[in-house]
Amino acid sequence: MAAYETIAFDAARCTGCGDCMSACAQEKTGGFDHAASRIQILPAANDGFELALCRQCGDPGCVSVCPAAALEKDAASGVVRWDETKCIDCLLCTVGCVYAGIAYDERTGRVAKCDLCGGDPACVKACGEGALRHVKSAQIYNRYGELEDLFVPGLAGCQGCNTELLIRHVLRAVGPETVVAAPPGCIPGMGTVGYNGKTGTKVPVFHPLLTNTASMLAGVRRTYKRKGRDVTALALAGDGGTADVGFQSLSGAAERGEEILYVCVDNEGYMNTGMQRSGCTPYGAWTSTTPVGERSHGKTQEAKNLPLLMVMHRCAYVATASTAFMEDLYDKLARAIEASKRGFAYLHIYSPCTSGWRFPSQANIEVARKAVETGFVVLWDYTPDAGLRFTRPIDDLRAVDEYLEAVGKYRHLDAAQVAHIQAQLEKDLGLLKELAVRGAQAEARALA
Repeated sequence: MAAYETIAFDAARCTGCGDCMSACAQEKTGGFDHAASRIQILPAANDGFELALCRQCGDPGCVSVCPAAALEKDAASGVVRWDETKCIDCLLCTVGCVYAGIAYDERTGRVAKCDLCGGDPACVKACGEGALRHVKSAQIYNRYGELEDLFVPGLAGCQGCNTELLIRHVLRAVGPETVVAAPPGCIPGMGTVGYNGKTGTKVPVFHPLLTNTASMLAGVRRTYKRKGRDVTALALAGDGGTADVGFQSLSGAAERGEEILYVCVDNEGYMNTGMQRSGCTPYGAWTSTTPVGERSHGKTQEAKNLPLLMVMHRCAYVATASTAFMEDLYDKLARAIEASKRGFAYLHIYSPCTSGWRFPSQANIEVARKAVETGFVVLWDYTPDAGLRFTRPIDDLRAVDEYLEAVGKYRHLDAAQVAHIQAQLEKDLGLLKELAVRGAQAEARALA
């Protein structure tokens, strides 16, 4: 079964300005009459706004009720297409659509619906608030969905955990010519290294100490290379085993330019052993070793900025990613895999922990998305030649409160702590902007 593109609506961002309807009307009719728009923004019962728009459903209700076969799901594009030459104007399709995505147009006397503007929706481009997004992640499913899943079924992750999703995606992209190192933490803890003598992966996997993941993996890569085999040496490690006790071997391997793809899955603590704080735990966060009470109000230090530390090692490739933005993650995976053939590639993936962060399991992707949209997590990548570049816009960030309020480990924060976090985020973002400017200048000089 194929997956398709669609338009997603964020009601919290919508102001009801109507720019999307104006753009749609102009695109389809040449005028600005909102009544002619295929997208309609309507007042909601809670004083917000709702969206009436064709979602290009996988199993369209409008198609199933059409007696004249005037509506059909396009197998290539996923668009539900309307054939005006077959339509008998019975309007049953308007009853069959639960999204009010196909409606009667009084101006023409016929129905009208969204066709995604040939893959470049005018409404999305016109929305200055970011309330509309053209979701293209279906391309990932279509491209990688039939590739072999290199982790066996039935891993023992916590309910709602992103890590299983993450490691399955990473291995599909990297492929079977891979050797995996998984130090102590959530990844081997959920069963990737196997039980009772049976491996949890379909590729070779070993379980190093927290202190020597990168050094052991460097030896594995060199051994295979001497034997004439081109394999990807892949580390799947948590932030504790990467930023703290594992940092010495990580730093050494990066400094030597070992041909390794090192993936750090950052859930901001030692979540597998009791939710203790790590060097990557942010300021103010509750953990079992930074408790909240009359005198203690969470962690008192800032998080270690490990991706920037890896930039200072001049790695072949460094990037940050999030499981809420899979298109960006897959693009960076491809770049990291290629870079690992000639040097050290480091990918830092932010992965919220439903258990240790204290939020509902079904909210994982929403929490991950809010982290990026508020600037708590910034998505960028780096190469020595091109420098640092942002891979997601940073000019219209939401208030950090929206993220903090969604995560239980921050619910104790007072106004002063929130202000401190906001100020630190702006300071960190300023540093990243400066590095990005320098990178752009260096690239311009190289091209001159």
